[in-house]
Amino acid sequence: MMNLYSGTTCPFSHRCRIVLYEKGMDFQVIDVDVFNKPEDIAVINPHNRVPVLVERDLVLYEPNIINEYIDERFPHPQLMPADPIMRARARQLLITMEREIFAYIEPLEKNQKAAADKARQHIRDRLTEMAPVFAKQKHMLGDEFSMLDVAIAPLLWRLDHYAIELPKSAAPLMKYAERIFSRQGFIDALTPSEKAMRK
Repeated sequence: MMNLYSGTTCPFSHRCRIVLYEKGMDFQVIDVDVFNKPEDIAVINPHNRVPVLVERDLVLYEPNIINEYIDERFPHPQLMPADPIMRARARQLLITMEREIFAYIEPLEKNQKAAADKARQHIRDRLTEMAPVFAKQKHMLGDEFSMLDVAIAPLLWRLDHYAIELPKSAAPLMKYAERIFSRQGFIDALTPSEKAMRK
């Protein structure tokens, strides 16, 4: 059985939980308080961070790697495109999103005042730039729900929590977010702490 060590408020752990619930498979989520981590996290992950996936002798600890492993091991429903060219594009976009958006989450999580204000502005600008895409298509890669939607959903869920206000021009992005939030896999993946992040 797969065990996912998952932060109850960690947006990166949230991604992995979404994938597990979308797949509807047999797994166990082990809740971890990210502010008071048990010592065994540092033993299984040299970076002492969550998420960590453990399956028999396999230990994985980067959310994108964990999610691709789950997707390949349990191919239905497929979350990475089947076509190699589209899959490469999806990976490229994931890396771009890591650098351009998700790298700015840490100061918000740690509540570092000056850095957090800058991060809020940066994330707001990037998301606003993306918004027009969703006036034309249902999901990040077109009509199909994919790993890119999984990646951005926890951030969109936390916009109020992070005090990020998007302008009216981002309305298509917020409509897209509501579509994602209504998915059963997304709903099932929420922890009680995450449910409390949105009124």
